[in-house]
Amino acid sequence: MNLTGKVALVAGATRGAGRGIAAELGAAGATVYVTGRTTRDHASEYGRPETIEDTAELVDSLGGVGIAVPADHLVKDDVRALVDRIRDEQGRLDVLVNDIWGGEHLFEFDRTVWEHDLDNGLRLLRLAIDTHLVTSHYALPLLIERPGGLVVEVTDGTTEYNTDHYRNSPFYDLAKVAVNRMAWQHAKDLEKYGATAVSLTPGWMRSENMLDHFGVTEPTWRDAIAREPHFAISETPRYVGRAVAALAADPERARWNGRSLSSGGLAKEYGFTDLDGSRPDAWRYIVEVQDTGKPADTTGYR
Repeated sequence: MNLTGKVALVAGATRGAGRGIAAELGAAGATVYVTGRTTRDHASEYGRPETIEDTAELVDSLGGVGIAVPADHLVKDDVRALVDRIRDEQGRLDVLVNDIWGGEHLFEFDRTVWEHDLDNGLRLLRLAIDTHLVTSHYALPLLIERPGGLVVEVTDGTTEYNTDHYRNSPFYDLAKVAVNRMAWQHAKDLEKYGATAVSLTPGWMRSENMLDHFGVTEPTWRDAIAREPHFAISETPRYVGRAVAALAADPERARWNGRSLSSGGLAKEYGFTDLDGSRPDAWRYIVEVQDTGKPADTTGYR
């Protein structure tokens, strides 16, 4: 996967999937602009220690060029200035990844719309949907100046899965379904410019937040399986990063235009693995094992 000379913007790259995607684009040789609200000088209300400078340095260490730009993607002036900077410094944008989220602390599991905190729910929707639309509004005109651009909308769950599975709460459900639909809409608008848009979901991802939730680290993540057996199917954030890098490097990626994709599904298509050499297929596992109540067994799924 050679992306030397390509320019990417990973919006929402402070941690989790965004950091994993930025890292793998950098490992393929791309110049990667990484954005978020938490820097070494300022912390967002999210309250975690990861920073965009950390992500940019990771990109550098893997062979790419990482450029950290503080931005709140709900603030139009921030995003406009970000895209103007990319235009001035690079004159092009080849890959846009909309991974802005930051809503884990806002949604409430198994709460109806009348039980869920309304302010938190509406804030979640703004963070998950408005941010993506604002970013695309300003970034896509630069991306379509050259044919072959790629837009990746990062979500949770494929369209097929989310269509008939209720995702935790009305606000969370709407946010994740909307992002899948957004990619489909972009695909319709971008096709005539020779650009490709997809939605992409990781599986059960071992983000920094998830590792902390289980009280483990990446080297010791298997210790959490005793508490949650299905965690055995989990994957690193770099796995979905390799999915994006594979798409970006594929000269025939237009065949995916408008599709809802998963990290595990693309791994089978392109042949990449997670950092440990395995190839977890989480969404197939969730449907065939976890949701059917079968005992945890990843045989044939990673």
